[in-house]
Amino acid sequence: MRVMFVIILLAVSGCTSIKVNQVDASHNITHVCIENNPKVLVKEFVPVIVNAMSNHFITTERYYAETPSHCKFRLTYTARRSWDLSPYLSHAQLKLFDKNRQIGFAQYHLIGGGGFDFSKWNSVESKMVPVVDRLLKQY
Repeated sequence: MRVMFVIILLAVSGCTSIKVNQVDASHNITHVCIENNPKVLVKEFVPVIVNAMSNHFITTERYYAETPSHCKFRLTYTARRSWDLSPYLSHAQLKLFDKNRQIGFAQYHLIGGGGFDFSKWNSVESKMVPVVDRLLKQY
C-alpha cells in the first residue's frame, strides 16, 4: 500500500528543471540577433523571448540566414512541445553568444513530461519569462 502511494505521488508530481548560466553585466548587451530555428513548432516561443528581453531593455531582431554583420550578440534556441490532450512546452534551451563565444545558457525542462501535474499546460510565457529573467538577471 505504501509503495503504491509513493508511485502515485511520483506520477502526479511533475518536476521542472531550470538550469541557467547567467550573462555577466560586463558584456553590456543592448541588442541581440535571434537566429530563426525552423524546427521549433511552438509558434509563440520567439515572441515571448523577445518580450522578455525587452523587459531588460534589450532590443532584438530575428534573422533567417547568415548572422548579420552588425550582430555582436546572437541567441540560438530550441523548444519542444509534448502532447497530453493538448500541446504544451516541455523543453526549451537558449544559448547567448558574443560572436562565437557562448556567454549565457538557459534551459527549461519538464522531467518526465510533467506527469499528471496540471501546470505543464501553463503558457509559454509563464514558463519562459522567469528563465529569461534569470539569464539576464544582471540587466
